[in-house]
Amino acid sequence: MESARGRVLTAANVISFARLLGVPLFLILLFVADQKAAAVVVLAVGGTTDWVDGWVARRFGQVSRLGELLDPAVDRLYIAATVVALTIEGVLPLAFTLALVLRELVMAGCLAVLRRHGFGPPPVHYVGKTATFLLLAAFPVLLLAYASSAAHPYAHPIGWGLAWWGLGLYWVAAALYIGQAFSATRKTRKQPA
Repeated sequence: MESARGRVLTAANVISFARLLGVPLFLILLFVADQKAAAVVVLAVGGTTDWVDGWVARRFGQVSRLGELLDPAVDRLYIAATVVALTIEGVLPLAFTLALVLRELVMAGCLAVLRRHGFGPPPVHYVGKTATFLLLAAFPVLLLAYASSAAHPYAHPIGWGLAWWGLGLYWVAAALYIGQAFSATRKTRKQPA
């Protein structure tokens, strides 16, 4: 199959860009249009299609450097925008939000150390992908529980189950990335100048 390393316009990247456009659409539906049901749908579609862009890229030989950077960036933007919006709406408690923000700050510090030693970001770990999937699944379910009194008895415990597992695995993934960063930077320090 043809290599897509340097290509920008691939089907996988188009899917990632479409997911990126879902972020402002979600925020507009939630805060401007006051259409919580539609916001739930946009959030659910954005979260459940997280794996589609990567699958398309691998399946059709469209793995590109842009896609490798864009996919996790879109995931993080989705999570950040959703967490802030759901905290403002009162769906997520501030402590949960702060735990996610602190994890992102830890990861930013880890990436800064790696860059200072000449490394790029560590490869995505399956624990991190699982955590992201759980969080992206939890948020629309929690918003549904908040928006619908009929769905609340079922959606609320399911959403929080997904959210707590996602948060826990998010921190486990951070510990794994920190270990990778420590190992990589230790090797460069031991090499003679």
